[in-house]
Amino acid sequence: MDNTIATLLSESASLKARLAQDTAFIAALKASAERLAECAKSGGTIFACGNGGSTCDAMHLCEELVARYKRDRPGIKAMHFMDAGVLTCWGNDLSFDNAFARYAETFCSSRDVLVAISTSGNSKNVIAAVEAAKAKGTFVIGLAGKDGGALANLVDLCLVVPSQATERIQEVHITCIHIWCELIETQFGLMK
Repeated sequence: MDNTIATLLSESASLKARLAQDTAFIAALKASAERLAECAKSGGTIFACGNGGSTCDAMHLCEELVARYKRDRPGIKAMHFMDAGVLTCWGNDLSFDNAFARYAETFCSSRDVLVAISTSGNSKNVIAAVEAAKAKGTFVIGLAGKDGGALANLVDLCLVVPSQATERIQEVHITCIHIWCELIETQFGLMK
């Protein structure tokens, strides 16, 4: 059991260490943080969506922005596409495949940013949300894994975690979210 634990910790650390040396990944992380901060400063809303663990990451991003990450500051407008009543109504009456798209059609605008999270990059409902948001002029940031899937080619900026292991991808996604929050709170004058 000790070997298993050590191996899993090493795998997680190794992937993050490789990304810490990846200048393109770091540049995309910085650019995405800048875009999120610009959205917040201009009064736009940061939206987020994903499935399963990525749902939790979308919710986590929103709570860090609305409440706080590590420092007291004004709240940042952020919403996830996870209202149970809306999702189950739309999914039951129409289709879960475009439930997130309905949110994007209803709420997103050209002032906003959508963070679309899919470890495979191929989640149908996330792709549909991206397409609907893009039709509204919304800037879209993708968090994906593997080869980025369809998501990588649809979004304005995509952070692709080069791993086949869903759990490793998710671990990097939550790290990216925490880096965004750290940069937003310290680098972009949002602490007033």
